[in-house]
Amino acid sequence: MTKPKVYFTTMRTKLGEGLPSKLQRLIKAADIEKINFKDKFVAIKIHFGEPGNLAFLRPNYATAVADVVKQLGGKPFLTDCNTLYVGGRKNALDHLDSAAYNGFTHQTTGCHVIIADGLKGTDETLVPVKGGQYVKEAKIGHALMDADIVISLNHFKGHECAGMGGAIKNIGMGGGSRAGKMEMHSAGKPYVHTEKCIGCGACVRICAHDAPHVKDKKASINHDKCVGCGRCIGVCPKDAITPPFDESNDILNRKMAEYTKAVLDGRPHFHISLAIDISPYCDCHAENDVPIVPDIGMFASFDPVALDTACGDAVNRQRVMQDSLLAEREHTHGDHFTDLTPATNWRVCVEHAQAIGLGSMEYELVEVK
Repeated sequence: MTKPKVYFTTMRTKLGEGLPSKLQRLIKAADIEKINFKDKFVAIKIHFGEPGNLAFLRPNYATAVADVVKQLGGKPFLTDCNTLYVGGRKNALDHLDSAAYNGFTHQTTGCHVIIADGLKGTDETLVPVKGGQYVKEAKIGHALMDADIVISLNHFKGHECAGMGGAIKNIGMGGGSRAGKMEMHSAGKPYVHTEKCIGCGACVRICAHDAPHVKDKKASINHDKCVGCGRCIGVCPKDAITPPFDESNDILNRKMAEYTKAVLDGRPHFHISLAIDISPYCDCHAENDVPIVPDIGMFASFDPVALDTACGDAVNRQRVMQDSLLAEREHTHGDHFTDLTPATNWRVCVEHAQAIGLGSMEYELVEVK
């Protein structure tokens, strides 16, 4: 069986060709034109960066990808789902403000920004997961599922729970609604921080199972009735309702792979990873640290599993950056990401993704000069 191809180019440039142009040449070499984009809605799934973080991908890269899609007749939009935690992207209004703050606007990128799971993170589509071991029905942001084609454009980096964040994390975790993110992070049910609760009753009104109740201006959740859908998390105006975050990192990684399969099954998809500014933690942080290894380059593939594996292998071939968090760690695991966060094993994700038919961990690396 032929190994999937992962196309790669360095960050070196020459006179007359900048990095955005080189990215366009890379994705064309990877045969993105094989997809029929004519009059199709194309979701470019990206992370807009938490305000304060400067490691996220610059909007210039999104513009480069969107321009290729438009040249091929497609109708691109940039998209992400709201976050589960408190921050600058927990609802669509704050999320759009944060995206604009970091340079992602129609004026700068040439395409619109749509928050896939809506105003409060509750606009979701329930998608069956074929062969899912942990997730039978994924909760995916509605606009992402409405698209005809999905392109993942992600910043490859470390992650404190998943080990590393690449294409699968960008689509799986990033494509989940707020309730979907809760399902990946938690095997339990949400609870109320009563000191934050104002007794507004929003959780009571959204619940279809009569689980939340307000007494003496404080809400509580009856876990005997709660089904763990997480909608109360999305509507709480004070972020008083949170999941227990009790799922193990390995199971989180497997659920993330299953969510990715839910998003991608049955429609064309293409994946791009930029292994630059390889920060130790996710772009969801409101800060970023010294990169753990030097910049490597840009990767593209039709196979997200092959792409993540290739990027992970490429990082592990690099020297450790002096004064980085990785340089302070003990190097006993034979893997930069596990040395960085010893409770994680990123290979669990790609192994499970391969097992459920999402792609292959074996790949052929093709360099584009």
